[in-house]
Amino acid sequence: MNEFLTVIGLILVLEGLPYFTFPIRFKKWIGKVLEMSEGQLRIYGFVSMMIGLLLIFLARRTGWFG
Repeated sequence: MNEFLTVIGLILVLEGLPYFTFPIRFKKWIGKVLEMSEGQLRIYGFVSMMIGLLLIFLARRTGWFG
């Protein structure tokens, strides 16, 4: 449970970072995201999930990150 809460906390920090550091640029970026098709958004989502799974695999199986 400790690792789960740590991950959730890290996600919230990373999600809040663009809002805090670059609010004007983030608004412009959101406008561009709204113009994307559903297919493009699905591709970006799929690619980010695969990168996340790869990082989890490397961290857990190979010990590359400590």
